[in-house]
Amino acid sequence: MSDLDRNYASPFGRAATGRTDAAAVDAGLRSYMLKIYNYMSIGLAITGLAALGLYMAAVTTDTTAAAGKIGSVLLTSFGVALFVSPLKWLFMLAPLVMVFAISFGINRLRPSTAQMLFWVFSALMGISLSSIFLVYTHASIVRVFFITAASFGALSLYGYTTKRDMTGMGSFLMMGLFGIIIASLVNIFVASSMLQFIVSVVGVLIFAGLTAWDTQRLKNDYIYGYAAQGGDIAEKAAITGALSLYLNFINLFTLLLQLLGQRD
Repeated sequence: MSDLDRNYASPFGRAATGRTDAAAVDAGLRSYMLKIYNYMSIGLAITGLAALGLYMAAVTTDTTAAAGKIGSVLLTSFGVALFVSPLKWLFMLAPLVMVFAISFGINRLRPSTAQMLFWVFSALMGISLSSIFLVYTHASIVRVFFITAASFGALSLYGYTTKRDMTGMGSFLMMGLFGIIIASLVNIFVASSMLQFIVSVVGVLIFAGLTAWDTQRLKNDYIYGYAAQGGDIAEKAAITGALSLYLNFINLFTLLLQLLGQRD
């Protein structure tokens, strides 16, 4: 860590102006990153349980209780509301609203409120992702999840341990991210399987890079800002850091599922 000697600006306040004791920084950094990963893991668990629970409530094998169907899958009245009715757009867009609420309102929120909003966001994301159980086999979803977890772990570890300064990658990765968002929107209208394949492949590469880049950014944020500040500022930074890594994980998972998932 001694080679990272820059006046790194903190988004939550004044950056540290001096070098905090190295041993204290190392201990604090480990605690800080562990808190980020714990928040992220709990968020993923909430998302998974919400997605599976809602899917189980939305489908039925009883033809007399079915209120509709998608393909050969029978849906309950709740399933029709979740997957077929116009309410599906509310469930799809709600997580996006929550991301903006947390990201832009973090400085005005108490840590406990920010943490609660993150849990709510994770549950809403689970609602949004519950439809994957209608499209892909359960075995392939589990397989791709573990592939994603292994890949994410390796990429995040690289970002944490590498001595290479990845700061310059940020602008390039964000440009690529906006590019695949635009391409995805275009593909809604053209419905090209080739374009979808390209978006998925490029998207995996971009979110792989963002995982390593975000991990190094979070590490530097602590060393050059939160190590000297601590308190509520560091706590809220851990929540937004968990949100960043969580989004990278979810996007990697969904894109890999498009590439590797077996359709039901």
